[in-house]
Amino acid sequence: MTDTGGGRVTEQQNERDWLAERFEEHRSHLRGVAYRMLGNLTEADDAVQEAWVRLSRADTSTVQNLGGWLTTLVARVSLDMLRSRTARREESLGTQQPASTARVSSPDPEHEAILADAVGLAVLVVLERLNPAERLAFVLHDMFGVPFDEIAVIIGRSLDATRQLASRARRRVRGAESARTADLARQRPVVDAFLAALRAGDFDALIAVLDPDIVVRSDIGGLPGAQREIHGAREWATGAIKFSRQAESVRPALVDGSVGAVWAPRGRLVRAVKFDIVDGRIARMDVMGDRATLDALDLAVLDD
Repeated sequence: MTDTGGGRVTEQQNERDWLAERFEEHRSHLRGVAYRMLGNLTEADDAVQEAWVRLSRADTSTVQNLGGWLTTLVARVSLDMLRSRTARREESLGTQQPASTARVSSPDPEHEAILADAVGLAVLVVLERLNPAERLAFVLHDMFGVPFDEIAVIIGRSLDATRQLASRARRRVRGAESARTADLARQRPVVDAFLAALRAGDFDALIAVLDPDIVVRSDIGGLPGAQREIHGAREWATGAIKFSRQAESVRPALVDGSVGAVWAPRGRLVRAVKFDIVDGRIARMDVMGDRATLDALDLAVLDD
């Protein structure tokens, strides 16, 4: 009597090894999809790993395009993670607790920074502000060419509704391009000089671009309703100059139609600033870090 049990085990192992090899061929692409959806490398790796777990349990005998199937699978996993993140944020705001903007640090921050540069800071900042369905529709269609009918199935919307989601997201992402036509001829050089001085840690240059009696108003630690004010260029610049190492990720922006800046390390919006510029100097700054306030802002990040 022939024992075929061992043969079946070997066949199953060979099939699993083959599937693992095919998955590794697509891993880089899948990581890119997840990163653009989630904006965080650690979470993107988690989404890719979850996709492998689901793949290893699935019957793929009828799958003709494994790459496309995996892209859809990672998109579904990422969408679930985005919706969970949104629900946690809403629950936190609903209980009047400060919504933290911190996420788990990437084990490879340099790689994440490279990915952020490749995607584009302005795009990442705006993607962070889209709702999960808008983000998925835009990322899959505009960045990876997935047809709208496939995206509609993932998000559970009609084809027309899915097209509208992508269109709305596209308009917001491209807002940074249209913002270049705004009348910033007198204001933009002041902002550029301010950012250059801040990044260089040049105290005298920073003082030169600030009104001596500047008023800087900021929320305290991102807590809703908590505010503090600092008066005077020297007093504010003395503290701000210590921030110079982090200032590389500060970019000029339009904030609710006004000239300003955003601090978004690796594309994650942490602070937004509005400037009032009078006679070629910054006379007032409003620094915003409260998550609800940031979410309500109309932002267009400008190129340096």
